[in-house]
This record gives sequence, structure tokens and C-alpha cells, in this order.
Amino acid sequence: MPKMIVSIDGVVIKEVQLSKDRTTLGRRPYNDVVIDNLAISGEHAVFQMTGSEVFIEDLNSTNGTYVNGKAAKKQQLHNGDTVEVGKYKIKFVNEAASDGFEKTMMVKSGPGGLASPPQSAQPAGVASLAPRAPGSSSTAQASIKVLSGAAAGREVPLTKVVTTIGKPGVAVAAITKRQHGFVVHHVEGAGNPSLNGAPIGTEPVSLKNGDLIELAGTQMQFVQT
Repeated sequence: MPKMIVSIDGVVIKEVQLSKDRTTLGRRPYNDVVIDNLAISGEHAVFQMTGSEVFIEDLNSTNGTYVNGKAAKKQQLHNGDTVEVGKYKIKFVNEAASDGFEKTMMVKSGPGGLASPPQSAQPAGVASLAPRAPGSSSTAQASIKVLSGAAAGREVPLTKVVTTIGKPGVAVAAITKRQHGFVVHHVEGAGNPSLNGAPIGTEPVSLKNGDLIELAGTQMQFVQT
């Protein structure tokens, strides 16, 4: 199944499978792919799937849609093509040719805290995809334990290379699995997450067992064994 890998400044933040005939992208929360950034129009572009062919069409966006560096109004996508909207890059991947990638666990944030979403991705949820890091299998097992809210006690295993948690427009953080441990950094949103009470910036910060992360009003603990 075709999929899109969304990244900014080299950091993968979302992965979306194209399972519908039309998949919309934009800043408004009703889009299938929500990118909460002022450079993205409310209804920016749409991915149209006809059989095995996928086309992208710009919806008269303010800043335009680019495919492999060239402005595009409507264009067929091929495996490996890169779509650019604002500062975001979206890599189009053919399922059969993406053996080096795998999905991360999806987590969303709601008023009551973090909870596992249903099978279909919700606009408030975030998913991510990243290449398997060489030697990453040597990293110790780790998870995020939710300490507050309705989901208190829930544990999210950090088994993938990148796990993004949070709510677009509020606070989104990414936890990346590296060869010698895990790091966390702020991805987007006005509300900065914190680590042991200190704000987390865009630069990756190493995590150690017992560290406390606060994100969108929910407190979590990094557990490593």
C-alpha cells in the first residue's frame, strides 16, 4: 500500500498510508493529514489514488506544492518522489519497495491524557516512520509510562526508531531510538514539552531511566531496562 513519510529539517514526524481514493492535506483539523503550520494552507493539497497510480493535486494553496523541487499543479507520483509543502518534505513510498522502513506506534493526546487511537488515524494523532538505525538492536528495551490523566498506568513500548507523541498545535515531541540510547526533542506546537521540569528544545536530549516528561498537560516517565 502506498504511503507518505512526512519530515521537517530531516526529522521524520508522521507516516500516513494512502488507503482511500482521496487523502487531503492541510492545516485545518478536518484534513486526513494535518500539518499545523502557517505556511500550509487550510486545504493545501489532495492525494488521489486510482488503482495503483497516485496523483497529487495542489488545491490553489498560498505557497504552492512542489514535487522533486518543481512546482506542481497535478502530477503523478512515483516511488521515491519528494513532495514539498512549506518547510515540510513528504516522501512517497511504494509499499513493495519500502522494506527498510517500518511504522511506529501511534499515540494521540486528548483532554484526559494519552490513549491508543483506533485503527484509522485521527487528525489529533501523530504517526512516524524512520529507517532502521544500524546497530539499533543493541539498544536496551524502553517504554513510556503514563503517570497522569485517564490513561495513567498505560505503557507505550519504544520498539521503533522514532515514536512521536502529542497533539498538533499543542505540543508534539519525538523520541528517537539510537544505537547507544534514546533521545527526545520538541517537534512542533506552541506548548514546549519538559524533561524533569526543564523545557525540551529542538536539539535532541538524552534520556535516562526514570526521567519525567510532561507533554500537553500529561506527565510520563521514561523507563529503560
